[in-house]
Amino acid sequence: MDANVKSVKENMMTAVRTCIHKYATFDGRAARSEFWWFTLAVVIGNVIFSIIAGIPGLGLISLVYSLAILLPSTAVGVRRLHDLDKTGWLYLVVLVPLLGALYLIYLFIQEGTKGENKYGPDPL
Repeated sequence: MDANVKSVKENMMTAVRTCIHKYATFDGRAARSEFWWFTLAVVIGNVIFSIIAGIPGLGLISLVYSLAILLPSTAVGVRRLHDLDKTGWLYLVVLVPLLGALYLIYLFIQEGTKGENKYGPDPL
């Protein structure tokens, strides 16, 4: 296996493991890489389960996956905001159609606060 592919797989698996382990942990901080690797894994999962949902009799599986991943996705988003030294309540801006999601994406791509902030130590 190519070293880059192995590294990508390890990074994604570490991020997924961390986010699932902290599935309801809204305190602390999440590094940018942890957030984006987890997001990529969730998107891949959504694609796979959407394909499976197209098979007659298995339509419910996509809904179950989406509900199961909702809390860990929200928690890592809040921890990512904490890494930017912003309150987790700002995550609720996602409820504003389109603009809220775009604003959150803008925030999530920003580099986190270096060193310790009021939400905890630097995750890196």
